[in-house]
Amino acid sequence: MSYETLALRARQTAKAPALRLHERFDVIAEIKLRSPAAGGPARAIDDLPARATAYAAGGAAAVSVLTEPSRFDGAIVHLVNAARALDVHRLPAMRKDFIVDPYQLFEARAAGAGGALLILRLLTRAELESLVTVGRSLDLFLLLEAFDEEDLDMAGKLIAALGTQGLLVGVNSRDLATLQVRPERLFELAPKLPTTVPCVAESGIGSAEDARAVARAGYRIGLVGTALMESTNPQELVREMVAAGRAS
Repeated sequence: MSYETLALRARQTAKAPALRLHERFDVIAEIKLRSPAAGGPARAIDDLPARATAYAAGGAAAVSVLTEPSRFDGAIVHLVNAARALDVHRLPAMRKDFIVDPYQLFEARAAGAGGALLILRLLTRAELESLVTVGRSLDLFLLLEAFDEEDLDMAGKLIAALGTQGLLVGVNSRDLATLQVRPERLFELAPKLPTTVPCVAESGIGSAEDARAVARAGYRIGLVGTALMESTNPQELVREMVAAGRAS
C-alpha cells in the first residue's frame, strides 16, 4: 500500500480508546506468540482475542501486541484482532515492534492501535522527534523504551524539547544482544527515571510481588508479557499484579 493511501486510511480510522492510568499503578498486558528468549512452541493464534479480553477483565490499562514476524511470529492482523476485542472495553492496543519509519505508525493506527513503542537506541534524535510528531498527529500514546542510562538521557532531552503529551518512558530489563533478563536493571536505573511522565517497568515481572517491588521503586506501570502468556488464568494474574502495585 502506498504511503499516501495508508496515511489517509490511518487518519480516517475511528479514534482508539484513550490510555487512562490510575494514580498509583497499572499493568500493560502483552500478547506475543513467541518469546525468543524463553523458547518453546509458538502460541496458537486463535486464542488472542480471548486473551485480550481476559487482560481487560483483569484490569489492564492497555494491551501490547507484538507484530514483529521473524522472532516473535507477530503480524499486523494480531493487532487488528486485539484492538477489536478491546474496543468494547474501551482499552487501547499498543503496537510493539522495531519501529523505524512513520509508515509503521500509520499501519498501527489503521489497524486500530492507540499506542506504539519506540526503541530509543535504534533511532537518532531527529528520527525520534519526527516519529513523536507523527504519533501525536495520530493521537497515539508513545512508549519510549530505554535499556540504559544513555537511553534515559535521550528520553529526557526529547521530553524537554517536545513536552510530555502522550509520552511514557520505559526501562526494559532484557538485554537486546543476549535476550537475557536482568530484573536488577529496573532498580539500578530507577533513580534516573524522568519525573514528569509515567514510567514503565518492562520484562522480568512474573508475579504480584514483582509488581509491588517495581511500584515501590517508582514505576507507574508494569509491562508484562511472558508470565501472562504462560498463565492458565491471565485475568486473575493481571488482577493480582494491579492490586499489589497499588497497595505498595
